Amino acid sequence: MKDIVFCSNNCFVLYSAAVQAKNSENKESVPTLPQSPMKERPPKAFHHYSNNISTLDVHCLPQLQEKVSPPSSPPIMFPPAFEAAKVEAKPDELKVTVKLKPRLKAIHSSLEDCRPPSKKWKGMKWKKWSIQIVIPKGSFKPPCEEEIDEFLKKLGTTLKPDPVPKDYRKCCFCHEEGDGLTDGPARLLNLDLDLWVHLNCALWSTEVYETQAGALINVELALRRGLQMKCMFCHKMGATSGCHRLRCTNIYHFTCAIKAQCMFFKDKTMLCPMHKPKGTHEQELSYFAVFRRVYVQRDEVRQIASIVQRGERDHTFRVGSLIFHAVGQLLPQQMQAFHSSKALFPVGYEASRLYWSMRYANRRCRYLCSIEEKDGLPLFVIKVVEQGHEDLVLTDTTPK
Repeated sequence: MKDIVFCSNNCFVLYSAAVQAKNSENKESVPTLPQSPMKERPPKAFHHYSNNISTLDVHCLPQLQEKVSPPSSPPIMFPPAFEAAKVEAKPDELKVTVKLKPRLKAIHSSLEDCRPPSKKWKGMKWKKWSIQIVIPKGSFKPPCEEEIDEFLKKLGTTLKPDPVPKDYRKCCFCHEEGDGLTDGPARLLNLDLDLWVHLNCALWSTEVYETQAGALINVELALRRGLQMKCMFCHKMGATSGCHRLRCTNIYHFTCAIKAQCMFFKDKTMLCPMHKPKGTHEQELSYFAVFRRVYVQRDEVRQIASIVQRGERDHTFRVGSLIFHAVGQLLPQQMQAFHSSKALFPVGYEASRLYWSMRYANRRCRYLCSIEEKDGLPLFVIKVVEQGHEDLVLTDTTPK
């Protein structure tokens, strides 16, 4: 009999054929493993396999070596709370006091012993930073420009430019000097020689209407009527904005209508405080700024003629790059020699023009043109005024 060694599940097993033959004779009896199979040699027999693991003789099992763990580090010893709190202060060092409070451990029930203890926070875990701007109730009055200028002057952080010369132009309707606020009377528009009107003062007059090109029509008609109408708010002449309620005779200046809290509408109508609806209205207009191109429709030829008729007054009239300084005059004995079929040559005429320089191709200079009298004939004088050069005077008997 030969012994056969099988390897199963990493284990060496010695299988005896004699024992297998004995098990086939008596299947009911439980076989016992031989004590020393190596000494006794059972007779040879026919080999067959069986799945009965009780007949396996285990001779050797693998032995796993135990891994030696590294030596554990010695436990860290913490000083007691009352000892850690006492820190000796040196004379040259900063004194620091540390207080350690013992942490109480919560007693868990038997069901929660296997769970890791959860960390408990005392108070708030996260704190969100928020900024709140508190606006006081009631009407807030923003600081005026003078207060802001005074505050910036105290800080000394800005440079103040030279003061602008005062604007003495006066509106013919509201009698206020200079340009008004953008959300108020707005800028001044020229109506006639030395006559100026605020844009909104003219636009909100009853007779005035605006064309698609931006021209204001009937401004002079409104001015004539305003010279005879008294404002209900300031009791001064020049009021042209009337209430559109039927049979209402209340009339105001545009600035006075805003102060009196009149209601303006988008269709260019206005209601006085006695007839305006209560509360807000969807068609109410609360912003009066005008950024589009608006001008007063006027006859420029008649305006130039008025300058000639008022020769005793000094006026400056500009058309493009040509500036008129003086129109001049003609005496009866000069009429025959100081005119042509197309133009007049008045003595004392003076105008200036900005035009291209004769010395530099990409620079402009000023040309001062005037008409004088010499031997009973006109003398045309042109003075070239250019920075960095002496004035050049050109004269001739013809304007060309």
